[in-house]
Amino acid sequence: MTITTRDPRKDRTWTPEDVSAFLGVPVPTLYRWRHKGIGPKGRRIGRHVRYKPEDVWAWFEEQV
Repeated sequence: MTITTRDPRKDRTWTPEDVSAFLGVPVPTLYRWRHKGIGPKGRRIGRHVRYKPEDVWAWFEEQV
């Protein structure tokens, strides 16, 4: 049996600040896009919004 360990640094979700830095847009723009349903898909974890990096990349690729 093979046991694989996951690297939490690679598996972690991105904060709005992470996505903001990646896309080069202000955090309020991300929240506005989220409200309008036009930006990368974010998920609510309790009171916080988090983004899966692969969702952000997929959304980015659709825009180019």
